[in-house]
Amino acid sequence: MITRRDFLKVTGVAAAAAALTACGGSSSTASSTASSAAASAVAKLDKVKVAVPNDTTNEARALTLLEKNGFFKLKADAGLTATAKDIEENPLNVTVDEVEAAQVPNVLQDEDYAVINSNYAIPAGLDPTTDALAIEDGSSAYVNVLVCKDGNQEEPKIKALAAALQSQQVKDFMDENYKGAVVSAVENPTDGYDASVDYDALNGETVSCAATPAPHCEVLEVCKEILAAKGITLDIQEYDDYIIPNNVVEDGTVDTNYFQHQPYLDDFNAEHGTHLVTVAGIHVEPMGIYGGKQDSLAPIEG
Repeated sequence: MITRRDFLKVTGVAAAAAALTACGGSSSTASSTASSAAASAVAKLDKVKVAVPNDTTNEARALTLLEKNGFFKLKADAGLTATAKDIEENPLNVTVDEVEAAQVPNVLQDEDYAVINSNYAIPAGLDPTTDALAIEDGSSAYVNVLVCKDGNQEEPKIKALAAALQSQQVKDFMDENYKGAVVSAVENPTDGYDASVDYDALNGETVSCAATPAPHCEVLEVCKEILAAKGITLDIQEYDDYIIPNNVVEDGTVDTNYFQHQPYLDDFNAEHGTHLVTVAGIHVEPMGIYGGKQDSLAPIEG
């Protein structure tokens, strides 16, 4: 879960097509002309400002994506805890602004670029497949997971929720609604149910899940229907940060959460002394570089 993967580079007006076909940017004459003009404009800037999430794993992930796209070079041993202090070569004089993940879309207009998690880009009106100037591909190691407190993994209602999240219905929902912005990580989707669970015994029970708005709460709405068919109520509790959803599962207020990737969970446990574990891997949200004051990566490439 923590290995680095190659990233898909997407630039210019070919962003949508390139994201879907895993190809590079357009090489047309018009695109080249626009790129040259943009490169000339950025040469007059004193520095390039980029906003990134400020939590440890997402910042390192964002910096890696920026490095892949030529913004700077990180120290060889920076790894999954990389911060702006690990920038080793910075010929473009890039300034990295560390911002709380949920707030990065709000500062985009004040930055040249920003690296945004898809679950925050989507509700901000950004389409990762068309608006991102560069985006991770679907093989990213940062799989979003269903989480519970250690010791509760075998609870039937939690296994029932996991099966619903790993269903073909959920995969189809992701494919149809997010079109590459959210990619299922489930290799063998279920029919929505776990054969080892006694669903008759769960009739009338409630399972709760803390989640961030998009896509997590939207995906859980699909699961709500699957579980309702067996008489199980899914209580979706919406949060707009990365801290509370883990705290409420740790203290037993909520059964599960669904909002984070594995490296973030590992880091959170280490930092806070919590005892949270992964029940199942569900999907990947490719992180993207978005333009604020700049509308292409030509200034960086040029």
